[in-house]
Amino acid sequence: MTLAQKLAEERRARLAAERLLELKQADLFAANRKLGRQAEQLSHEIVETRAEVATVRTENKRVKSDLQEANQKIEIAERRLWLSIETIQDGFAYFDADSRMIAANPSYLAVFEGLGEIGPGITYARILQLVTEEGIFHIGDTDPAAWRKAMLERWHTPLPQAVVVRLWNGEYIKLIDQRGHAGDMVSLALNITDTVRYEAKLKKEQERAEAASRAKSAFLANMSHEIRTPMNGVVGMADLLMDTKLSEEQGLFVSTIKNSGEALLVIINDVLDYSKIEAEKLTLHPEPFDFERCIHEVLTLLQPSAREKGIALIVDYDLFLPTMLVGDPGRVRQVLTNLIGNAVKFTSTGHVLVRVVGETHEASNQCELHVTIEDTGIGIPAEKVSHIFGEFNQVDDERNRKFEGTGLGLAITQRLIGFMEGEIWVDSVEGEGSCFGFRLNLPVEEDLSIEPPCLPRHVKRVLVVSGREINRTLLEKQMEQMGASVVSCANGQKALGHVNEVDLILTDRKMPDMDGFELTDILRKENNNVPVVILSSDPTFALSDPTYKPSQAVLKKPVSRRDLFRKIVEATEAAPRTEPRSEPRVEGQIRKMRVLAAEDNKTNQLVLGKLLKSLEIELQFANNGIEAVDLFQSMTPDMIFMDISMPKMDGKEATAKIRDLPGGEKIPIIALTAHAVDGDEQGILSAGLDHYLTKPLKKAAIFEMIAQYLPAQAMPPFPPEDRKSGT
Repeated sequence: MTLAQKLAEERRARLAAERLLELKQADLFAANRKLGRQAEQLSHEIVETRAEVATVRTENKRVKSDLQEANQKIEIAERRLWLSIETIQDGFAYFDADSRMIAANPSYLAVFEGLGEIGPGITYARILQLVTEEGIFHIGDTDPAAWRKAMLERWHTPLPQAVVVRLWNGEYIKLIDQRGHAGDMVSLALNITDTVRYEAKLKKEQERAEAASRAKSAFLANMSHEIRTPMNGVVGMADLLMDTKLSEEQGLFVSTIKNSGEALLVIINDVLDYSKIEAEKLTLHPEPFDFERCIHEVLTLLQPSAREKGIALIVDYDLFLPTMLVGDPGRVRQVLTNLIGNAVKFTSTGHVLVRVVGETHEASNQCELHVTIEDTGIGIPAEKVSHIFGEFNQVDDERNRKFEGTGLGLAITQRLIGFMEGEIWVDSVEGEGSCFGFRLNLPVEEDLSIEPPCLPRHVKRVLVVSGREINRTLLEKQMEQMGASVVSCANGQKALGHVNEVDLILTDRKMPDMDGFELTDILRKENNNVPVVILSSDPTFALSDPTYKPSQAVLKKPVSRRDLFRKIVEATEAAPRTEPRSEPRVEGQIRKMRVLAAEDNKTNQLVLGKLLKSLEIELQFANNGIEAVDLFQSMTPDMIFMDISMPKMDGKEATAKIRDLPGGEKIPIIALTAHAVDGDEQGILSAGLDHYLTKPLKKAAIFEMIAQYLPAQAMPPFPPEDRKSGT
């Protein structure tokens, strides 16, 4: 190799070494830069870490301080809690999941005084064994093992029921145990000795109060009977005296006696009913009854008072509503009597209207009744309306002080409606009248698919004659609902101009210029045979009497729908007559009506005898139930008035015996009673009697019963003056 070649090769080697050195230096520089950056980052991390460490150390110090403070508070709270638990009089204990006692306060441990074994660490089962062995708990005749088993079973249930145990010294402890989530049990032992003794005292007081209440009820029932018996004589004799010739002053005295006696009876009734309601002894006795008939029965009793004032009693019973319902007829009648009686009492002129509307629900077979009693009386001031249903509340002003009463009637009525799950309300305008209403939901006792009655086909036009606009309006509505067109007139003179245009005439008996009978006489004299139905407020006019044959029918007001429709059918189907004539009677068929009255009180016999003296009847008295049964067999009466309380045999037993005799099952028997609590209507009617009259006896009610049950083969018992005295 030449020198030049060697030098070139060395140059190349040197250049390569230089390049390699440059590369290594570049790598070293890059590594230094990276190392610098890492060193800088590490330095920052060290600074941050030192800051975090410092923060953590500060936080740790704070947490340590807070924890120390919390521990101190917990210790204080625990100390205060245990101090509180130790000071309470009731026992407190805490058991773990294995039923071992953890702690208990002194009151809990005091029950086991003298038993050093009972303390923290003892099991609940061992406690039960010790209390039975040492006789700490009084378990009576119960087997100790069985008692412990029952208590352990209770202890291990998830929610142990509280139990009361009796200690050997007569004290009572109520054990209340509650299990925690981990199975621990907190047990409380409450000393309820005072409560148990107080409850025992209350029970004795309750028994004593109930005995007193029973004694009061018996006393009220007996006193009611004892008061009503002589009151029957007082009111009855006063009623009879009013029918005799008296001077004006004597008439005033007798009227005062009668009115005072009746006012006293109202007070007695109200007090008895209110005492039963307050004692929560009032019970309802639902049964099927005719609601429309119930209204008319109440109006029949109030008719004499209304007739004296010249007040019209009117019933507007929706033609499409059922009448047979299920409820307590006695209480419904009492509600109606209170409300309608109040309306009559506070009305001097005009009318009292009982309107019944409602809605029948076929799905539930229920009828929602809305009954309103509207009057044209004195009304109630607006500020008094809200208090009208309160106890002993009456509208107290100069106009009302003449209307005596207890102020309990409306309070009793509201309570009765509440018992029947209804509601009652009142609307009134002072000086114009009042409207009391109530709503009841009652089950229906008749076929709802039956259509309401319609007039006979040939009756297309009806003439209504009445001096009262409200009477005309009501009859117009009823006839139109039955499918007829109606012509109305306010008096007989105007009616004569329409008699040839109609197929039926409905007329009031009493009108200013021409009464119903005079109108009928004119028609018959003109050979006009149009059917006439006369409406009268006198109950005796409905009797079969030849004197009034010019008309085809006479109806007592207010008229029920059923009676009105039946009389219209009878009148329109009757054979026309050109002149009045009486019904032929078979020889020997006419006789006096036979009436048997069972009454042990001589005064009541005298009163009833005087009340019936004016009637053409055969009346015999029985002094007790035994005589009543014997006389029934010997005289064969047409009806019986039966006193309930009689010696030897009372009225209920006598009625049962008569019902078992031949002919006794059909004889009408009307109860006469002075009882108002024990002998109520429900109990008496269930004994087999047909009707119920409370003493003192009312002449109108007695006459109504006789008129209702007059047999066809007996002569009319009422003299002409009794038949023609009505309106």
